[in-house]
Amino acid sequence: MRLMLGVCYYPEHWPEEMWPRDAQRMRDLGLTYVRIGEFAWGRVEKSEGEFTWEWMDRAIETLGAAGLKVVLGTPTATPPKWLCLKYPDIMSVDIRTGMTRGFGSRRHYDFSSETYLVQAERISAAMAERYGNNPHVVGWQTDNELCCHDTTLSASPAARDKFRAWCKARYGSIDALNAAWGNVFWSMEYDAFDQIELPFFTVCETNPSHRLAYRRFSSDQVVRFHDVMISAIRRHARPEQWVTHNIIPPATTGVDNAALTRQLEFVSYDNYPLGFSDQLMAKAPAEEWQPFMRTGHPDLAALNFDSVRGLSNGAWWVMEQQPGPVNWAPHNPRPAPGMIRHWTLQAFAHGAACVAYFRWRQVPFAQEQMHAGLLRSDDMPAPAWAEVEQVVTEIKLLGELSGVSDKAPVALVIDPASALVDDIELQGAGYRYPAVVLQYYRALRSLGVDVDFVSAGEAKLDGYPLVIAPSLAMPDDATVNALKASNGLILFGPRSGAKTQEFAISEGLPPGPLRDFVSVKVIAVETLRPDCNGGIDYKGEHYESGKWRETIEAGSCEIVATYEDGAPAAVRSGRSVYLATLTDDDFLKNLFVDLCAETNIAITPLPPTLRLRRRGDLTFAFNLAGENVNAPAPAGSVFVIGGAAIEPYGVSVWRQAD
Repeated sequence: MRLMLGVCYYPEHWPEEMWPRDAQRMRDLGLTYVRIGEFAWGRVEKSEGEFTWEWMDRAIETLGAAGLKVVLGTPTATPPKWLCLKYPDIMSVDIRTGMTRGFGSRRHYDFSSETYLVQAERISAAMAERYGNNPHVVGWQTDNELCCHDTTLSASPAARDKFRAWCKARYGSIDALNAAWGNVFWSMEYDAFDQIELPFFTVCETNPSHRLAYRRFSSDQVVRFHDVMISAIRRHARPEQWVTHNIIPPATTGVDNAALTRQLEFVSYDNYPLGFSDQLMAKAPAEEWQPFMRTGHPDLAALNFDSVRGLSNGAWWVMEQQPGPVNWAPHNPRPAPGMIRHWTLQAFAHGAACVAYFRWRQVPFAQEQMHAGLLRSDDMPAPAWAEVEQVVTEIKLLGELSGVSDKAPVALVIDPASALVDDIELQGAGYRYPAVVLQYYRALRSLGVDVDFVSAGEAKLDGYPLVIAPSLAMPDDATVNALKASNGLILFGPRSGAKTQEFAISEGLPPGPLRDFVSVKVIAVETLRPDCNGGIDYKGEHYESGKWRETIEAGSCEIVATYEDGAPAAVRSGRSVYLATLTDDDFLKNLFVDLCAETNIAITPLPPTLRLRRRGDLTFAFNLAGENVNAPAPAGSVFVIGGAAIEPYGVSVWRQAD
């Protein structure tokens, strides 16, 4: 597979006489793919059934005539004003205020609106019917960034009515629902399904079982909507046209991402390392943030890349790559020189087939006028341009790469149910499931270890020497069976096996069904302030233990680590380890060093500003520091890109000698 580059383009934003020159400049730069159309509903359909395809016909022909391949986005993320006026029931309702969301931005539709489902399917099918046989259109992007801007959940009447029907289908009888939710508590029992309201706007917290059911329902609604859009395209697209979707960071969708992406040929991702890092580290002190202000967090983009690769059927895409300052984060610094190249090669190292830059030219109007492009708004090259030119040359040096990544030595089990438990039951302000996953991932990456993300219950775990589950709060039968079929060493993090499928405490106490692996009981949980940590002792060294601490009965297990009072904090039974607390980075790294040694996984300890990733027989090294660093390449390695001294913010790639 040859690595490729692309760009996002909006011909409707520019005079038509600019299109041919734009297309030729894209081709001359070395780009292959151009995504268009995903926000153009108002320009292709002026009123219901009144289509104006001619301008899009000409745009596609212009791009194709220059030798470019077109990815066509269906425009369902931006229903136009006439549609919102004609069908006001398509609008979503904010779950915090109860107010209907208004027209004037994007993603203002309701996943539960049957009217919108019909209209979205209609425009998607109409677009596919017109361009399904166009030779210049090679693939499709559904919608745009599903669930972005906190749009998964809605408090609309449509959502309420469909939730009631969903509950009836799931539970069968109202008595069964009352029993499953524990509605005898606080006199919350219902007499009929049509009495059930959405779990918002109450005096204090609503029943966690009620909220879990609503979150599952909402995920099902998003997946249903997406599947209908995919089907609408496939009814008219020629067989060789593929369908993808540009997902936001998977941890932020609020849905079952494996289900959401299951029907796609491959998954795409929108990579904005500086914006996402600014959000992640908003409360970090300056001394922690400033070294990464212009590079992004050293592990966040990689985590998202590996997450998307775990969802994708083979090689995945970056559909939008940040090319300069963005406009939407709390702070929007410019990238350090070389970082556009760095991020592009990083995506390829983690298994991407194509990286497309957002956007071609900075637009001088509307909401994103401060968002950089490859060209400035005066049509002159932006700083990213020269870096893209360099990447075009360098990906030729990488040659043909397999579209299927080699299996990493470590499987990190990602569990959407654990994310829901964390969102719903905020037992401690210091425990956030995405942060726990990032801490485990960061510790592995600091040892130079490659990681595969595996969705709980979705994929086999056999063949991984080491399987790590930062939390499996609500493990189902499929997940338990996959773990039993694994022949690797398994590490369970705290809060694993904590809940039943209906959000009650696990039978016989946590870890519930995971006692088949470690025969412990969690008899109490405490959550501590970040400045009031306890301790954990491991192999004669003392570390911090805090935020989430479980008191466990170790049973017949071997005690691996203890709290400051000598009580068990980590135990082992056979090939399974249970860690009963959140702890610090040093403890995790030292534990992982030992687990990797036991499972014969090679490690390369790295400084915070150097990271590695392997793809096939290539090893990529990424320097996030503003000074040279030595590449940890074995003697005799042959450098394909860069050299033994990695330049500031640079990349080196090598093959080991035979």
